[in-house]
Amino acid sequence: MGLLNKIDTPEDLKTLTVDELVELAAELREFVINSVSETGGHLAPSLGVVELTLAIHYAFDAPRDKIVWDVGHQAYVHKIITGRRDRFGTLRQKGGISGFPKRSESEYDAYGVGHASTSISAALGMAVARDLNGEDYRVVAVIGDGAMSGGAALEGLNMAGHRDKTDLLVVLNDNEMSISPSVGAISGYLSRVFVNPPYNKFRREVQELVKAIPAYGGQLFAAARRVEEAVKTVLTPGMLFEALGFRYVGPIDGHDLPELVRQVGNARTLPGPTLLHVITKKGKGYTPAENDATTFHGLSSFEVSTGKAKKYGKGPPSYTSVFSGAMLELAGADEDIVAITAAMPEGTGLDAFRREFPDRFFDVGIAEQTAVLLAAGMVTEGLRPVAAIYSTFLQRAYDQLNHDVALQNLPIAFAMDRGGVVGDDGPTHHGTFDLSYLRHLPGFIVSAPKDENELRRLLYSAVYYDDGPWAVRYPRGEGEGVKLEPGFEPLEPGKAELLAEGTDVLVIGIGKTVYPAFRTAEALASDGISAAVINARFVRPLDETLIAEWAKKCGKILTVEDNVVAGGFGSALLEFFNAEGLLNGVKFRSLGYPDVYVEHATQAEIFKDYRLDADGIAEVAKEMLG
Repeated sequence: MGLLNKIDTPEDLKTLTVDELVELAAELREFVINSVSETGGHLAPSLGVVELTLAIHYAFDAPRDKIVWDVGHQAYVHKIITGRRDRFGTLRQKGGISGFPKRSESEYDAYGVGHASTSISAALGMAVARDLNGEDYRVVAVIGDGAMSGGAALEGLNMAGHRDKTDLLVVLNDNEMSISPSVGAISGYLSRVFVNPPYNKFRREVQELVKAIPAYGGQLFAAARRVEEAVKTVLTPGMLFEALGFRYVGPIDGHDLPELVRQVGNARTLPGPTLLHVITKKGKGYTPAENDATTFHGLSSFEVSTGKAKKYGKGPPSYTSVFSGAMLELAGADEDIVAITAAMPEGTGLDAFRREFPDRFFDVGIAEQTAVLLAAGMVTEGLRPVAAIYSTFLQRAYDQLNHDVALQNLPIAFAMDRGGVVGDDGPTHHGTFDLSYLRHLPGFIVSAPKDENELRRLLYSAVYYDDGPWAVRYPRGEGEGVKLEPGFEPLEPGKAELLAEGTDVLVIGIGKTVYPAFRTAEALASDGISAAVINARFVRPLDETLIAEWAKKCGKILTVEDNVVAGGFGSALLEFFNAEGLLNGVKFRSLGYPDVYVEHATQAEIFKDYRLDADGIAEVAKEMLG
């Protein structure tokens, strides 16, 4: 790590030769692999952009120049060379650095990210502000090919391409979609020509000269422009970007560092919107990641020598795997069931469905709005779609949930994985708002299972519910280890479950908080406190009869949810109590997340910090009892 130890800021890179940059790239790969093997994280994306990151920082003058990373899971090398090498071992740990660019963490993180497809529009906004303020720094957006499928990215391209006086560089990191031909001599030659400063100076001078010819100058210029574009279109894959108003450069080899340094350096000087197309390989330099980029996209700690996950003992199956198995059972018995996801077949567990029922599986890419609309169209024609989308990503389709699904009362089953806090990915990925943003939509059933067996029952009920949309929200990680019942027993919408009787305090849990609530009752009993416990199951509709009965018996009600308090499950109960005049003489308190974005930590650490574990719930119950 000789060279890496000398790099504290990007300015230090500029003291190195290109050959030394190549040596530094190798050191960075080794450092990232060893570090992420301990902390876990997004390994393959970051290994794929080592050379690209060095070339960008070598050419640009950050933090004065603004570098915007799309999604941000490929920004580990960026973090290491911008003053965070010594803290990189705290990556995604409680109190440590974030796994994504974060403005409050470093001046080099020009824009905070975590979700896809945002970089081009945000970078364009910076470039426009720069021009309006009379400043002269440069702006570059680095976007992966997967993120280019998102609607926001295409909207950004459309907007930026029509601002031919706004200098903006978009770097397309092409590592999966194969939208370009192999890097070859002809495309490499054209790329070098198109970004060569003398060529571009000559080109501008000729353009001005031709346009100045009386009467025919404009026509000659337009004809010459068409010839140039035709040559590019035939010999390079840039037709789409040229049509959108970008000067297209590429494709170039994203692991040829000397060539990258030349190309990025030249592209930096080009006027107007420019797109630099770079071909990279996810997991580059680490064989297990190269061979299985999907697994190594994001993973927990692993053994460097083998690439195998470190073993910590076999636990219960995850909620995701239980959902996956249930979908196979349901679809095997009903040909009308189809599955939809948005670029997350493995993450949602639908990869098994894809293998078993390829004609009934639909991956729309990073386009959650399209996923919901596709489901809406399908259900109107008699299919039974299940849209499996992470809670945090479903937020992007809120208008479709409202306008296209709820307003039309379409019976779509939504499988909302990663509901509640997800742990080390932090605030950009926590699903702590879904109970709030869904429950106020008319006709929407919103449910959360207490365990993996209840997940199967709720999923079955949602798939065969014909009177409107039904969301089943479940957490990331292992289930409770309960026995899975054979077959599927439906659950009545709005039917809660009494788990324990009591007289002093009523604790009502929803989803992942139910088992901690039940353990609370056992702990309180040892102190002579009698606690009733209800598994709500549903945020909408509420089991008003059961809840009202036990609220009157206990007089003190404590709700517990893995969601923000504002507008969540506790709020729903308060609204009900108020409407029914049940608040007189009743003491009420809601536990959940306050008006903050919850930082990254393990799920257990977060539950402890916000008193959502059994000990914390017991403490609050005792406070209510004085």
